[in-house]
Amino acid sequence: MSLDILEIRMEDTIESLIREFSSVRTGKATPALLDTVRVNAYGSLVALNQVANVSIPESSLLVVQPYDKTLLDDIDRAIQTANLGLNPGNDGNLIRIPIPPLNEERRREYVRIIHQMAEEARVSLRHARKSGNDDVKADLKAGEISEDQSRDLFVGVQKLTDRYTDKIDELLQIKEKELMAI
Repeated sequence: MSLDILEIRMEDTIESLIREFSSVRTGKATPALLDTVRVNAYGSLVALNQVANVSIPESSLLVVQPYDKTLLDDIDRAIQTANLGLNPGNDGNLIRIPIPPLNEERRREYVRIIHQMAEEARVSLRHARKSGNDDVKADLKAGEISEDQSRDLFVGVQKLTDRYTDKIDELLQIKEKELMAI
């Protein structure tokens, strides 16, 4: 495994963490809050953004406008059962979802959740590092690289791991500040 492939795997981990962080509510309306919502439409479960347009008319309100009005009740039900702590209001044409401000207890719970997400991302990086190191060992054993090259590659793998671990810590710090801001 080359360092380029390893870096791609680590970058994928960071992108995945960013997606997960965006699904954690901070008291501000964002369409990403509804990314996990799956709607029973046309006989299968589909992502909400495939059957409706999600807009933000104000900072504490999401508006969901279905492309097909017959799916309005299914969308409403899907949002309620998604366990997001949101109470959608269905007026027959669109769904308004007020985003309530977070209380202190809920903020602390979300901080705990994002710390778990960050730790899972770190574990993923460690798996990638182990895989990279195992590949270097295999190449050394097969005689494809010299011991000097293997030492350089081990150092490169560790530097990549450190760099991406620092990115995770930075993203965690930013999200935590965002959550704790009143």
